[in-house]
Formats: sequence, structure tokens, C-alpha cells
Amino acid sequence: MAKVKSKKQVKKLISPFKNYWNRNNLIIFIAGLVLVIIGFLFMAPDPWDSTLSLSISPIILLIAYIVVFPLSILYKKKKTSLNNVSSEN
Repeated sequence: MAKVKSKKQVKKLISPFKNYWNRNNLIIFIAGLVLVIIGFLFMAPDPWDSTLSLSISPIILLIAYIVVFPLSILYKKKKTSLNNVSSEN
């Protein structure tokens, strides 16, 4: 007679590389890309010593790189809980 083999239960592993990006993160990231493009377009005009090229464009680029891109990576929507809602009777 043949031995009956017992089946092993395969545990499903949860991936540590979960996709944390949602629609809001992508919108913020695209806004950052638009700011970077606008900043470099402002830097491109012909007179190199214009106010637009020397002061406004670097400020726009700094805002995009230092504020908007990290915000798009770190932004997480707050979960609303129904337990905190108090009802008056």
C-alpha cells in the first residue's frame, strides 16, 4: 500500500513592498513636474541677467524640489473613524 501524503498548507506571504501611491500622491507629483518645467522655461529666456531668470525661476525650482516632491512621496490620507464622532441626543 502507498503512504498517504499529507498536504502542507502554503502560507501566503504579504509583500513588504506594498504600493503606497494613490491618486492624490500622483496629482501632487504631476504638479511638481509642472513646476519644474515652468521653472526651467523661465530660466531659458534670451537675456541671461533678467529678473525672471535669476530670481523667480530658482524660487520656483526650490519650491518644486524641496516642498512638492517630498510632499508627494510622504503624503498619506488620514483615515476617518466613526468612533470619534459624538452624537447629541
